[in-house]
Amino acid sequence: MSGNPAQPQLRHALGTRDVTLLMVTACCSPQWAALAAAAGPSSLAVWVVGGLTMFVPIAVCVVFLSSRHPDEGGLYVWSKLAFGPAAGFMTGWLYWIGATPFITGLLYFAAGSTLYLAGSPDSDMASSPAWFIGFSLVTLALVLWLNIRGLGVGKWLHNAGAVARWLETLLLVVLGIAIFTHFGPSVPLTGETMTPGFRLQDWIFWGTIAFAWTGAEAASFMGGEIRDAQRTIPRALALAAPMIAAVYLLSTASIVVSVDPASMNALFGVMEAIRISAERLGLAWLIPVGAVLVIVDRIGGVGLWIGAGARIPFVAGLDRFLPAGFGRVHPRYGSPVFSLCTLCGVIALLAVIGQAGTTVRGAYNVLVDMMVIGTMLPFLALFGSAIRLSGGPPVAGEARIPGGRATIVTMALVGLATTVAAIGFAFLPKPGETHPVLAMTKLVVGTAALIGIGALIYVVGSARARRSPPAAPA
Repeated sequence: MSGNPAQPQLRHALGTRDVTLLMVTACCSPQWAALAAAAGPSSLAVWVVGGLTMFVPIAVCVVFLSSRHPDEGGLYVWSKLAFGPAAGFMTGWLYWIGATPFITGLLYFAAGSTLYLAGSPDSDMASSPAWFIGFSLVTLALVLWLNIRGLGVGKWLHNAGAVARWLETLLLVVLGIAIFTHFGPSVPLTGETMTPGFRLQDWIFWGTIAFAWTGAEAASFMGGEIRDAQRTIPRALALAAPMIAAVYLLSTASIVVSVDPASMNALFGVMEAIRISAERLGLAWLIPVGAVLVIVDRIGGVGLWIGAGARIPFVAGLDRFLPAGFGRVHPRYGSPVFSLCTLCGVIALLAVIGQAGTTVRGAYNVLVDMMVIGTMLPFLALFGSAIRLSGGPPVAGEARIPGGRATIVTMALVGLATTVAAIGFAFLPKPGETHPVLAMTKLVVGTAALIGIGALIYVVGSARARRSPPAAPA
């Protein structure tokens, strides 16, 4: 990382193909398509609006920032350069803490999809906390081992996840076309059903879709491990963008025409769509095939986000805001082993606690609420950093943004407005909530507590950094 004398020698393990596949894994998932399909045909319009107001601003800002500051730590470093070390640490902290329930949610999703391999999605295991906890812990152990071996090995997991995601989308499209041809659409496709609503539940849904368009920033956390990151990240994002849009739009459209939205649910939505469609067509043998694709897809996502998330405390360790162990790498594999183990430990704890005294679906819904708020807050810093750092002369090799700084600032302002709205919608109590004030209070207090804990860690770490000089370069 430029300007940080404490950085160990990192291995450049990721090329353009790897980063492109990483972007696909990070930025889209049929999981969100299933959630969107439950809202009916109008969700297609919401996807388009969300892409224009969230994904495009993020893409423009990430292309600019990663080409001007292609450092390990990405968003953490950009916030630090723009607003100082406290802002950098808090941005990294909130992103990291917001990623942990998201990763746990992926594990739950994969565990639920595994039940379809044996044709028993309605068995007792579907509501068994022991199954979801056991699957999560075993999968975490595998993912941790691969990531400790370094990105040269770990990248194959999220590369496989991206390929499985394409095949999963293709399967949904083929089934959707067959259902449409033989039976017609599951719901009427009219101007009324295609027009988004503006009820409370619709606003909450819009905020979730905005969150679903995030992820383009993930590769930046590994900037020091990407070959020629200054050019590779913009090139890979340009290649991945149409694939990401296709996954969301084609998956959602296929599920909408195949399955009655009333039968969709957040935990098993994609597999339910595959199962219902395959059974209607007399192609039940496709159900386990779809389950394998979904499982590989989700586990690939777990591998990616653990690898990316571990780079945040790693860079904070280099800055001495966290104990020095976070900033050390494995002597053989060059991976931030302590940061990886810490992140996996937190996720394992969350997987266990999340199942205590609640249903599987209840735990999943809590995780969604936590990750939307926790992960969206750092995007305020992303867009703010793009505005602040876009001034001054360009650096050698910097990506040329059409329209220059005016385009960057405009896109950043659009992204800021969308982020603020999405955070506000996430705090709104869900329709049917029996204690809406209490629910909102819990989210407010919980978010304030997360910020307070991060601030306390920073204060303690700053004192440590002042007492301890940076380590010599490795």
